Amino acid sequence: MREEILTFLEKNSRIDLGELAVILGTDEATVVGEIAAMEQEKIICGYHTLIDWDKASTERITALIEVRVTPQRGQGFDSIAERIYNYPEVRSVYLISGGYDLLVILEGKTLQEVSRFVSDKLSTLESVLSTATHFILKKYKDHGTIFAKKQKDERMLMTP
Repeated sequence: MREEILTFLEKNSRIDLGELAVILGTDEATVVGEIAAMEQEKIICGYHTLIDWDKASTERITALIEVRVTPQRGQGFDSIAERIYNYPEVRSVYLISGGYDLLVILEGKTLQEVSRFVSDKLSTLESVLSTATHFILKKYKDHGTIFAKKQKDERMLMTP
């Protein structure tokens, strides 16, 4: 039942728990108890709202920054990852495979603000060997939600 609860909550964290209990064929108290236990065990780490910032008319730029680092003896990548994720501008940090070690997702108000963060803060960390910054220009799909739905062509077909 836990996996089913997690699947539903991941798609819609605001689902009515009574409705979820009916879908799962159990009672609301059981669902509430399972969710509370999973929050306590840190299986459920938080609840987030997905926002289309372009429609909110708010200046916001998202950047994906690939970071190559020197792992530290006895700590691997954990120590440098912690230093990076403690910056408030940083939304996410992932250890990745490939040519780079870490993927950092960063948000700022302008390209210049993000660029300054990379050059002044991130690149100056002693373990950082190199970075590559990619700016998100348009979101098509995020966390399973499609942002760029096709517009239906409302024009009438004209034939000679």
